[in-house]
Amino acid sequence: MTLSADEADLFEASRGRLEAIAYRLLGSAGDAEDAVQEAYLRWHAADRDRIETPEAWLTKVLTNLCLNQLTSARARRETYVGQWLPEPVLAGDRMLGPADTAEQRESVSLAMLLLMERLSPNERVVYVLREAFGYSHREIAEILGLSESNCQQIYRRAKQHVTGRSRATVDEAATRRIVEEFLAAVLSGDTDPLIRMLADDAVGVADGGGRIPARKTPVLGALEIARYLSHVFRLTDAKRRYVGGDPVFYACVVNGGPGVLAQVGERVFAVFALDVTPDGIAAVHIQVNPEKLGRITRQWEAEGPHSPLAVTW
Repeated sequence: MTLSADEADLFEASRGRLEAIAYRLLGSAGDAEDAVQEAYLRWHAADRDRIETPEAWLTKVLTNLCLNQLTSARARRETYVGQWLPEPVLAGDRMLGPADTAEQRESVSLAMLLLMERLSPNERVVYVLREAFGYSHREIAEILGLSESNCQQIYRRAKQHVTGRSRATVDEAATRRIVEEFLAAVLSGDTDPLIRMLADDAVGVADGGGRIPARKTPVLGALEIARYLSHVFRLTDAKRRYVGGDPVFYACVVNGGPGVLAQVGERVFAVFALDVTPDGIAAVHIQVNPEKLGRITRQWEAEGPHSPLAVTW
């Protein structure tokens, strides 16, 4: 069936919301785009005259597509080389979706996306639709084909599984200050300044996806993370040759939190996302898998030029 202009416009008006839902459910901007495109194809093929509420219909179709992907993703995680991290996205990316409330901002943090990996597919759907998009339990029940009381139970169970420490609210000025202090600490050759910035039970995780050398187990505790990062940031001729030159560092906002973006030439080769809490930096998520940095590279180049951080090696 041919889409009318109004029907095409209706879908495009929903695309940003659908992408934001899919990204929270899948942890991958690329997979989210694919799911939304498949929802578009199904919208195109549907008998749209019989669809009373297009928004609800599109959300249900997208959710079912994501549920199928979540089930297969669990099997893929078992064969993933090293640690798996969600694909990071920069501020301004519509994948982030609404950010008006603390719950909405928290739902897209890398720390929360990782916590949601603990949930069953249904738990993740219920939690995301309720917490980040304000769907009622009745609406979610209709989307999932469950009873309203069942959805309420699933939501309570999901909340218990992902309850953790609260993030600190960080504005743009504070983001740059935190990143500058973090870089100065890791480049100083002295672990003490970095240890003071980290929470005692901080965790460091690096994702190379088997394509880039990265530690295959988490780094636990402030002291061990400080030692690990001091080694990672220690520039050598071998590292220069491997990455193709001298890296340039920038402060960025990634998934709503402070981040360090490392670039060589026109290529973003690493993103260090800092999970800042009132107790200090609770996690450092290091993304170096090139398959998960393509979107950030394109956005970073499109928004440039950027001012690099003054770094003394």
